[in-house]
Amino acid sequence: MSKPASSDLTPAVKASPSPRLALNAVLDCTFGHYPWDDWERHALAVGLNPKLAGQGRLLIREAFNHGWEAWLQNLCGWGDDGQTLLAFALRAPKTARRQWNILLRTDGLRGDYPSPTVHWTWGFLRADARRLLATLNARN
Repeated sequence: MSKPASSDLTPAVKASPSPRLALNAVLDCTFGHYPWDDWERHALAVGLNPKLAGQGRLLIREAFNHGWEAWLQNLCGWGDDGQTLLAFALRAPKTARRQWNILLRTDGLRGDYPSPTVHWTWGFLRADARRLLATLNARN
């Protein structure tokens, strides 16, 4: 007896149309079908590493839920339905992971941890976050 190719318990990710990251539609969404969920499914379907897709999902969600500045929300996918964010992650996954970690750690470049023993401080940015801010400001 041959073994089946898949168990069909977890359906394969199928290519889906590009997600719509509509700020005005978030409140009408149901669990698991928020724009960041749709973006993650789309990213997985086009071949993005699952951990990086999950981090991108979190980035999109935090940018919205924490009310990051409009220019930063746009950078995090809200300006173009996440297409630039996805292209960046596919092109330079290590750089994307590093930059996204900084954005998440600093809550959208709002503050940081001055040292491992000091609490998160509003307005303080470590050197890596200041460099990222300067890089992003140069693009705008």
